[in-house]
Amino acid sequence: QVQLVESGGGLVQAGGSLRLSCAASGRTFSTYAMGWFRQAPGKEREFVASINRSDGGTSYADSVKGRFTISRDNAKNTELQMNSLKTEETGGYYCGAKEAGSNTYNHWGQGTQVTVSS
Repeated sequence: QVQLVESGGGLVQAGGSLRLSCAASGRTFSTYAMGWFRQAPGKEREFVASINRSDGGTSYADSVKGRFTISRDNAKNTELQMNSLKTEETGGYYCGAKEAGSNTYNHWGQGTQVTVSS
């Protein structure tokens, strides 16, 4: 019922910035949180940031605090502003949605690639 599409990935040099967007469609009123995750080549998927859709509360991985900002541009889009990017942050970035009453992410986008060069 919820479809997610990520966009905004690309190739940047270390120290540069990118802004990712997650566009949600379908029955989005049932979601209570949106999150961003990433997966580097050969590594496990890791949490990056999340935002509560009812009160706007945010959470960040320690490694990105002060550099990344998650926000809601409107009812459809969840943004991730990434500044001062590091080469080790290269990987696929995925948007996830939690349904109301769930403690797991129920819907996922197909991801957008971020490559940070030296």
